[in-house]
Amino acid sequence: MARTSIITGAGSGIGLATAKALHAAGDAIVGIGRSADKLVGLAEALGTEERLATLALDITDADAPHAIVDFALERFGCIDTLVNNAGLGSPTPLHETDDATLDLFLDVMLRAPFRLCREAIAHMGEGGCVVNVTSTFAMIGGKRGGPYSAAKGGLRSLTEHMAVEYGPRGIRSNCVAPGVTMTDMVRHRFEDETFKRVNVETTPYPRLAEAEDLANVIAFLCSPGGEMINGQSIVVDGGWTRTK
Repeated sequence: MARTSIITGAGSGIGLATAKALHAAGDAIVGIGRSADKLVGLAEALGTEERLATLALDITDADAPHAIVDFALERFGCIDTLVNNAGLGSPTPLHETDDATLDLFLDVMLRAPFRLCREAIAHMGEGGCVVNVTSTFAMIGGKRGGPYSAAKGGLRSLTEHMAVEYGPRGIRSNCVAPGVTMTDMVRHRFEDETFKRVNVETTPYPRLAEAEDLANVIAFLCSPGGEMINGQSIVVDGGWTRTK
C-alpha cells in the first residue's frame, strides 16, 4: 500500500516540488493550500487522481489540523509523512514589527505546524516521518529576520523535541533549512540590488537553490535511506551560511 504524505503549501514553490518528488516515489499526496486555483495546478502537474487529494483551507484556522487529518484518513486510510512547508516572506526587523505582523508570522510558521504535528503524529506508526521546512535564519542570525527568525527558530526547536519524544515510536522528525531559493515568493526580491548582492556574491556554489533541490532532500529524509536521520537540520544553501 502506498505511503500517505501530507504537504502544506503544496500549490507552489518548495511544496509543489516536494509533492512531485514524493508522488514520483510512490506516495499518495494530500496537498494543502489556501489557494484552490494553485491546488488545481498541483493536480495538473501530477496528472493523476488516484494518489492525490487536495484541500483548500487556511492552516491557521482553529479546526484546520483536525480537518486535514480527517481528510487524509478518509481518503487514504493512513498518515505516514507530514511536511510542514507553508510560510511567509518579506519580514521586518524587530523594531519595525507590529503585533499584528508578529502574530501572523508566528501563527503561520510556528503555531500552525505545532498544532498539525500534534494532530497528525497521533495517527503515525513506526516509519512515520515529519519534515519541517525552516530556514537558514533558524541557524544563524539574519538581518531583517524579526518575526520570521523567531518563528523558524521555534520550529527548529520543536522539531528537535519531537525527535527525542517520538523517536522511540519509530517516528523521525527533521528540518530542512533552505537558503534563498528561486521561488515565486522570493524571485521579485532580486530587483533589489542589495538583496541580490548579499545572497549571490556570498554563496560559494555557482548558483542558488531551486525548489527541486529542497524537494530532493525532503524526499530522501522520508525514504528508507534516511532512516537513521533524526533531530537534524539539513541546510540547503550552497554554503551561504558558512560565509557568514
